[in-house]
Amino acid sequence: MQPLTSEQRRRRWMALAIVALAYILSFFQRFAPAGIAQDLAAAFQTSAASLGVLAATYFYIYTVMQIPTGILADTLGPRRILALGGLVGGVGSLLFGLAPTLEIALVGRTLVGLGVSVIFIAMLKLVAVWFEENRFATIVGICMLVGNLGSVLAGAPLSALAQATGWRGVFIGVGVVSLVLGVLCWLLVRDAPTASGEAVRPRFDRTAVLSSLLAVIRNRATWPAALVNTGMSGSFFTFAGLWATPYLMQVHAMERAVAASHLSLWFGGFAVGCLFIGSLSDRLGRRKPVMIAVSHLYVAIWLVLLSCVTLPLALSYALFALLGLSTAGFSLTWACAKEVNPPLLSGMSTSVANMGGFLCAAIMQPVVGWIMDLGWQGETLAGARVYDVATWQHGVLAVTLCAALGAAASWRIRETGCRNIWQAA
Repeated sequence: MQPLTSEQRRRRWMALAIVALAYILSFFQRFAPAGIAQDLAAAFQTSAASLGVLAATYFYIYTVMQIPTGILADTLGPRRILALGGLVGGVGSLLFGLAPTLEIALVGRTLVGLGVSVIFIAMLKLVAVWFEENRFATIVGICMLVGNLGSVLAGAPLSALAQATGWRGVFIGVGVVSLVLGVLCWLLVRDAPTASGEAVRPRFDRTAVLSSLLAVIRNRATWPAALVNTGMSGSFFTFAGLWATPYLMQVHAMERAVAASHLSLWFGGFAVGCLFIGSLSDRLGRRKPVMIAVSHLYVAIWLVLLSCVTLPLALSYALFALLGLSTAGFSLTWACAKEVNPPLLSGMSTSVANMGGFLCAAIMQPVVGWIMDLGWQGETLAGARVYDVATWQHGVLAVTLCAALGAAASWRIRETGCRNIWQAA
């Protein structure tokens, strides 16, 4: 990579700052249903399975869009797709906030998922093009740290704001902000450090694009990273995205504010962990040992959650902070996938690795709801269903098995030494 001028350095950080702000909204939208799960259940008078479908709609469309987004990032460039994504996501959030019925809310949630689905892969593409290769995991960690402000806001702050002013107004406001950021992406983001701001990218030829995508998919070294992402991020999105707050309230008899604080600690630990783990991996010059260590710690904590044992409050808070730190281990999967594939295909390779977690969440959120509905005894509270401990354990077991899949796959990660080794892959 050629040295950048001072103007180019300023431009890259400005572009990254705008995208990071959009990423904050993406994380907020991803986890917001967890903070207002009780409100949504009461507002739409719905079962756990239907609530799971509402939350998972985001993940359905997000999963479907991952590979197309990778292709578009490599061919059209991130600037165009970021601008369009902000506009679509903004309209979806407005529709969700104004939805009179569950069906309209599903449409709004689908548009939100469609709009924000492009942000992360476009951001990775910008980092890959604008920054040095040996700083990739560190810069991505910084972006994750900033982006996770959205998930922290989706915990206790959203819960408190929803109780004070209503959840609908929150999503209307978020929709307006998303529209503004879409316009700013078009005005300020540039695809590459060139005079024109255009990246060198493959011509949009269907045959060439398909062959490039097949090359990534056929590369066996791509798949361990994808499976780690599937197990770790899939379990994270499934539980933290909807079921964590009701679990803490019903199993451990926590007040809503205390349960939401646990969720915020999980998100906050995840944010800090992304920066710490990415930086640690870059400094050590190793990916695999770090991935193995954190993925196994992650599973161990899930076993504690599965036991449903009630801990002293201070220890419970500490456990959720540690859970957040270990969850961040899956952030290395993007670097692992990128470093075993051609540099020009960084968008496609990271999107293939990224889609597994969203597919897992799209499937598992309604599945967990269905499992718990099987054990429901008919008890309700403020219009929302209440489940006993044994029923919750059945639901948490399904999520724990996903986490275990990620830990098992970490042993198959190919060590890259934090550099691109695709020719040897």
